[in-house]
Amino acid sequence: MAGIFKPPGAFTITPHKVSMCILLQIYAPPAQISVPFPFSSVSQHNRLGLFLLALAKSCDDILELKLDELITQLREIGGLLNHWLSDHLTRRLSSLSSPDDLFNFFSDLRGILGGPDSSVVDDDQIILDPNSNLGMFLRRCLLAFNLLSFEGVCHLLSNIGTYCKEALSSCPPYELPRSDDSANDLEALLEYENMDLENFVFEKVSEEIEAKKRATERVSFHNHAPRALFGLVEDIEVSAGMKLTHSDKPREVSPFVHPSNDTLGGVDPPGVFLRTNWQIQGYLLEQADAIEKHGSSFPLNAFESILKQLQKLAPELHRVHFLRYLNSLYHDDYPAALENLHRYFDYSAGTEGFEFAPPSSPGCNSFGRYEIALLCLGMMHFHFGHPKQALKVLTEAVRVSQQHSDDTCLAYTLSAICNLLPEVRISSTTGILGSSFSPVASIGTSLSIQQQLFVLLRRSLKRAESLKLKRLVASNHLAMAKFDLTHVQRPLLSFGPKASMKLRTWPANVCKELRCSSHIISDFAMESSIMTTDGTFSTAWVKNLQKPMGSLIFSQDNGTGSNSDAFHFCAQPSSIPGSVLQLVGSSYVVRATAWELYGSAPLARLNALVYATCFTDSSSSADLALAYAKLIQHLAFFKGYREAFAALKIAEEKFLSVSKSRILLLKLQLLHERSLHRGHLKVAQQLCDELGVLASSVTGVDMELKTEASLRHARTLLAANQFNQAAAVAHSLFCMCYKFNLQVENANVLLLLAEIHKRSGNAVLGIPYALASLSFCQSFNLDLFKASATLTLAELWLSLGSNHTERASTLIHGAFPMILGHGGLELRGRAYIAEAKCYLSDPSFSVFEDPEVVLDPLRQASEELQVLEYHELAAEAFYLMAIVFDKLGRLEEREEAAASFKKHMIALENPQDEEDTFIDIISLG
Repeated sequence: MAGIFKPPGAFTITPHKVSMCILLQIYAPPAQISVPFPFSSVSQHNRLGLFLLALAKSCDDILELKLDELITQLREIGGLLNHWLSDHLTRRLSSLSSPDDLFNFFSDLRGILGGPDSSVVDDDQIILDPNSNLGMFLRRCLLAFNLLSFEGVCHLLSNIGTYCKEALSSCPPYELPRSDDSANDLEALLEYENMDLENFVFEKVSEEIEAKKRATERVSFHNHAPRALFGLVEDIEVSAGMKLTHSDKPREVSPFVHPSNDTLGGVDPPGVFLRTNWQIQGYLLEQADAIEKHGSSFPLNAFESILKQLQKLAPELHRVHFLRYLNSLYHDDYPAALENLHRYFDYSAGTEGFEFAPPSSPGCNSFGRYEIALLCLGMMHFHFGHPKQALKVLTEAVRVSQQHSDDTCLAYTLSAICNLLPEVRISSTTGILGSSFSPVASIGTSLSIQQQLFVLLRRSLKRAESLKLKRLVASNHLAMAKFDLTHVQRPLLSFGPKASMKLRTWPANVCKELRCSSHIISDFAMESSIMTTDGTFSTAWVKNLQKPMGSLIFSQDNGTGSNSDAFHFCAQPSSIPGSVLQLVGSSYVVRATAWELYGSAPLARLNALVYATCFTDSSSSADLALAYAKLIQHLAFFKGYREAFAALKIAEEKFLSVSKSRILLLKLQLLHERSLHRGHLKVAQQLCDELGVLASSVTGVDMELKTEASLRHARTLLAANQFNQAAAVAHSLFCMCYKFNLQVENANVLLLLAEIHKRSGNAVLGIPYALASLSFCQSFNLDLFKASATLTLAELWLSLGSNHTERASTLIHGAFPMILGHGGLELRGRAYIAEAKCYLSDPSFSVFEDPEVVLDPLRQASEELQVLEYHELAAEAFYLMAIVFDKLGRLEEREEAAASFKKHMIALENPQDEEDTFIDIISLG
């Protein structure tokens, strides 16, 4: 069935708009209470209001609904009231039989609009705000009618008669004889008015639907949309395995979609319609969010075929090119991504699809938005691991934005550079950020990368605040928190005797920035986008009408209806944009990371749990996988590998183990740790190689992964007692970390060097490394890591002989509160063993006087290390227990401890018996 073709031009009054005005009179009758007749509840009243709001938003579409189609929509909206609403609408239209009736009708409409004194009306009185969407629509209708000549009013009256006649004649079983005399239209209207419309129109629903299906097989002259487009938009929510269905009949453009047979449980649908421009735009926006959320797990080919058809059938939708670019980008198809990005900006010139910089802004020029194209191209290079190209393009975007006075794009470009610099770890920006148009060129001095990044962050934050870009302000606060987390506060110009030498990070600054970033959830509306809101609204209505809950909400007699349906309807569309929720969720991920570094395991776990629980729907798959990885790591540290691998299996079912995914990296890390603890050194080396292969070969890219692989390689060599090779790998890693300013990683490398010297018997050489690691820990407030470094330093002093027992014991007991409160199984086991060794090495201590002082920590260590399956340390704990029991003459307990020691040593020295089972674990998922 074809809709009514509306001539282009200015806003004109049509029979469809007259129908909407009649429904507005029902929705907001003058001098009525808050729930007017015939509504029995606020939910019924609100549902009609949302229906009218969606109709008003689509009033400028090319095709308008016919009366029978509007009645069909009312049947879906009205529930048990649809008979009354439809009957009142048709009778009211039929009563407009003269120009005087139209003049009186539009004069009555003025009574439902609020005026200047609308603030003094009664609380229960219903009025329409003249500045609301519905109020603006009604004012446009009144103005359009007032501009009509008398001939135009008569023409409108004739169109209303045809409008009603077509609605009733569309049902062949009840079609009236066609009259050649057009002067009989008003007489026919009087006949229709006397009919029993309720029985005539609504009791024969199934026959009417079949008649419509037969009638719509003929294509109207003004509906020339291809058949493929009807099948393309049959279901606005495209699934991965969706098949494109091609209908045998064209369908009509409408702001809504009717439910399918499956949704309504076997009820024949009254027809599925084409979507309006708002709905297609809202659909594309939702798919863009889904691509960014799910990444490479988003279906590539199925969605690509849909976009190709949309591009072919509606070439004016330039956003389709951008969706194809995103789809290729997140599936790592560089040629396709570059081609679609160029196509998008060739066709749209950057003037469509970027809500943060509307085309009407001063940055828009007659040649398009070249700076936005550069921004997208730079981010694409960054995604594919081309840091130098990305920086060059983004710096050019800064220059073009300044040249065109596009402050908004400049703010976003600076923010992109700030996010790029910490990730790619560029050792020098000479020739990139040091040019005449560099954002930091005006400083007038040679700054390090970190200082340049700090300047950029501050400038980007101030620019975003001045432009009131709330989302960008929150994003910059998050970037500042990350910067303060891993960089010491030092002055830009440091010289003279009064220069500050206190180089430390400030956790209070990190917490302050995180709090500021979370404030966006309360004032995000300052940066809203009309297109985004309307498109999302239309798409939400499409989804809502596909759910079989309309009659339950409007039903006042159905006692079995669930109130949750009504709540669901009133709750949509969501009042908080997904981008805002994603930013708020990201602050919890940064909080979890911060507490990990600061050494508070419970708070890190708490923030990861909050993110995984409350922000699952709005978060990206990468951030959600990171939160899951943190929780699984917590299980491995505190509950052992059995619990961690059980949780890992659940996470693997949720996330795809694609290259460089957080879950895959976590899996390799856990398997490597377990291999070292159980003595599977060959498997451990294979896992190190796997980690190294995942890292990019480009310098400065994937530095975290490269550092992790080198650290684990050195630890594997250390476990194999290849001390020289392990020290060489650690020294090379330290140089790389120093070059790229990875200070936190440097603390870990220095502690590893101290461990290598301790294991090789050169404790004196290891002490400087342990002290240097302690210095890094103090500067960056790494409290738990500081406790671990203190424990290593104590072990080094202890290995120098009994003369240093007291110093070692003091260090251990000083670190005990942090270790026992926040340390994992391995750290606590090491601390217990070191404490027992201090007592046994002290000449003044007698084991006969208080044996439990030694035995109790050894029992604790053996229990926790057995849970962790750390054979070497568990064997050491049982060995010390056997010695103590032997001195005490407790032979049975000595033999039991000796047997446990032997069991762990055999498992450590002969791991082949368990190797096949362990390889099976590697192939999980």
